[in-house]
Amino acid sequence: MNKYNCVIVLGPTAVGKTSIGVQIAYKFGGEIISADSRQTYKGLDIGSGKDLCEYCVDGKDIPYHLIDITDLSFEYNVFHYQQDFYKVFNDITSRNVLPVIVGGTGMYLDAIVRDYDFVLVPENVELRKQLEDKSLEELGEMLLSLKPELHNKSDLLERDRVLRAIEIATCMNSPQADEIRKQMIARPDIRPLIIGTTFDRNLVRQNIEIRLRERLDNGLIEEVAKLHEQGASWERLEKLGLEYRYCSLFLEGKLASKDELFEKLNIAIRQFAKRQETWFRGMEAKGVEINWLPAVQDKNTRISAALSLVEKYFKQ
Repeated sequence: MNKYNCVIVLGPTAVGKTSIGVQIAYKFGGEIISADSRQTYKGLDIGSGKDLCEYCVDGKDIPYHLIDITDLSFEYNVFHYQQDFYKVFNDITSRNVLPVIVGGTGMYLDAIVRDYDFVLVPENVELRKQLEDKSLEELGEMLLSLKPELHNKSDLLERDRVLRAIEIATCMNSPQADEIRKQMIARPDIRPLIIGTTFDRNLVRQNIEIRLRERLDNGLIEEVAKLHEQGASWERLEKLGLEYRYCSLFLEGKLASKDELFEKLNIAIRQFAKRQETWFRGMEAKGVEINWLPAVQDKNTRISAALSLVEKYFKQ
């Protein structure tokens, strides 16, 4: 049996992951599975960098999955992603096709690589009534007592998320959990060859700045305005983060000018890229093997290195 049965291409924002993944899929007859939390949403095109034109090589369309699968009226999360990923993965492998997972959302990638244990938990009205008078700090302490190894520390920052996390943790410690798990899709046999791509931080920053200017020139602000006109609240758009947050603030008149928008958003994306790098290094510290490509900006060099690596384990 092959040591690996799929390929993952990961890295921070603005380092060309999609082009590498598409070339792998093209050369080895694979299909792309996106691992980007915002590309799941319809209408988030420019800001999430879908770049669907890249999914065509030499006139051949490369199939892709988990892009444009929901809309902003639905709060899509890592649990939904994990379940949807399992469905798609099972379908692709059942056809003897190579899954090529591409993205930079660390928690989504971690959830499939390290098999996060989720359960489909209904709202517990009685429990919420018991907790309604507790402060956010008290709720946070309660959550950490139920789940000391908390994957997502951001769950501690918002009351609704803390309550939901407590609900889930409480259910996971009850007999009800086994029955709920039976309704879920079981984890497939996932053995990924993981390829990481990045380069010098100064080059990453340059790419971020260039790409941001291009997105603003190509209608990013107009995209956010249209989403709001179609019914997405400013609060909902701001929660999407980065491009959608700062463009919303600009459109709300909370940023004085496009120059201020660019400056603050550019800094925020740089900080995000740094957090992505930290997350991937954290995955390595937990035993996940990532094969890092040469840290050079030349795309062809990195694509060539990736193809050579994949060729060791998969036939064209």
